[in-house]
Amino acid sequence: MESLDLELDEGHLELPAEPMRLMMGPSHPAMHGTVRCIVDLSGETILKVDVQIGYLHRGFEKMCERGTWAQVFPYVDRLNYVSPMLNNVGYALAVEKMCGIVVPDRCQWYRMVLGELARISDHLTCDGAMAMELGAFTPYLWLIKAREMIWDVLEEETGARLTHSFGRIGGMAKPPTAQFKSLVRHSVSSVLRIVDESEKMLLKNRIFIDRLENVGLISAADAISLAWTGPILRATGVAYDIRKTQPYLKYDEVDFDVPVGTKGDTLDRFLVRLAEIRQSARIIEQCLVRMADEGPVNVDDPRVMLPEKESVYGTIEGTIQHFKLIMEGAKVPKGEVYSYTEAGNGELGFYLVSDGSGTPARVRIRPPAFTNTSGLSQLLEGRMISDIVPIFGSINMIGGECDH
Repeated sequence: MESLDLELDEGHLELPAEPMRLMMGPSHPAMHGTVRCIVDLSGETILKVDVQIGYLHRGFEKMCERGTWAQVFPYVDRLNYVSPMLNNVGYALAVEKMCGIVVPDRCQWYRMVLGELARISDHLTCDGAMAMELGAFTPYLWLIKAREMIWDVLEEETGARLTHSFGRIGGMAKPPTAQFKSLVRHSVSSVLRIVDESEKMLLKNRIFIDRLENVGLISAADAISLAWTGPILRATGVAYDIRKTQPYLKYDEVDFDVPVGTKGDTLDRFLVRLAEIRQSARIIEQCLVRMADEGPVNVDDPRVMLPEKESVYGTIEGTIQHFKLIMEGAKVPKGEVYSYTEAGNGELGFYLVSDGSGTPARVRIRPPAFTNTSGLSQLLEGRMISDIVPIFGSINMIGGECDH
């Protein structure tokens, strides 16, 4: 009988074995249905990971080029479908930059409040899912309950809980409702209480901390070389936030901090998002104080704004204006532009090209989740297979943004 070639390493007996290849996804609970990781394992240690994102390809940017400029809004809703209002605002700002339009102050404050509510929703979903995937089901239910409170506000304002299509070139679809400020204040205070309770429960749990701390480490230099942005970059200690470095809307007029981590591990990514929820609440309160109760939320420019329904039905001028904007689209000046904002996962950029017609000649999107996911293999290699779930969850991969 042939003798086995055994290796003795620090008192442990190891049998020689060939690397095993494991397919995780795309139909896997932790892979969110649209990603496959081809994992080469030595025992339970990850030797190599091939991350494949091509399981949700809709031709997203080409779809945006087939309609008018205004008809792109429902598509950008489906980029990051957890915080679609930030996509609405980002795209509107890009087209307005091409047109030389500045929306009224009331609209800018309104956009900021809705955007920060969407950011809170995004972070609650990510941290809640991270907790659930590690077995902490109760905090997940609490955080999702808090997210539902945010969605109640957004539904009251926009008529839809998830994909709002509420942005407009030159403003918003409707002005704030009469109870907007009181409803936001009540909901945000309830959310903060739930976040405090969940944080106490999770951060006093030794199992939860051990699964996250010093797991998925990355240096600030490596994160920058991967073109990371958003919470996962700030978790490495880099205080890069577009709202601070390149302010848009009224972000230069409000006071807030940029939370950063120290190690760049999975725990830091979790904690940075919790801290950003509290900073978003600070921004929202300042916006509510500054936002006027009366006044326009749309520019008075018939070249881009639809007329009121009374005008459409009662005057020939309104009917013609409505017909031309719907059938032909707003005539955006010829040229190109790149506009970027701070979305839930980092820098959301829109590169737009106009040939002067009512349809975009070219739409190119820089979605943060697509870039952030490119560094996943670097975080996983050398770790244990059980670390895939928390590390992948902390990246907050959104399938709609990885549609490339």
